Amino acid sequence: MSRIGLKPITIPAGVEVMIDENNYAEVKGPKGSLAEQLPKDMQVEINDNTIEVKRPSENKKHKSLHGLTRTLVNNMIVGVTDGYAKKLEIVGVGYRAKKEGKKLILNLGFSHPVEMDDPDGIETTIEGNNKIIVSGINKQRVGNYAAVIRDWRKPEPYKGKGIKYDYEIVRRKAGKTGK
Repeated sequence: MSRIGLKPITIPAGVEVMIDENNYAEVKGPKGSLAEQLPKDMQVEINDNTIEVKRPSENKKHKSLHGLTRTLVNNMIVGVTDGYAKKLEIVGVGYRAKKEGKKLILNLGFSHPVEMDDPDGIETTIEGNNKIIVSGINKQRVGNYAAVIRDWRKPEPYKGKGIKYDYEIVRRKAGKTGK
């Protein structure tokens, strides 16, 4: 039984939700608008200021789509009201980040700086030299872009150098021991 799928979603003030008969959802709010095709098997009902997701049967496929559909709609509503952000930290001597317009420039110990253009709808900001904040209204795209940035230099376990999420804990290993 999907416990998440059973929870109704409340629509906050200032948010407009439209779902057509093919389960194509559009959500407009103060930060922008999002649109996504939801699974066609699910039944999404809008009553006053709540949204309920119902499944047509009890088979395994419908049970798994139930919670997914509710989460997709909820993420769209949260995105257009509050937005999403991921924080990254750069650890290492000489490793730093800077911003030039919509271009993110990372110095990560390579022979050349890594230059990345911010995708549409995603914004990066720099705090100091070693903190990057990736923000936007689409949760999936924010998380994906943060992962792309992190992939340039994943944290290594011996010195802890690299790009890590702010909540990530790097488990350190002991180095070589000599006689």
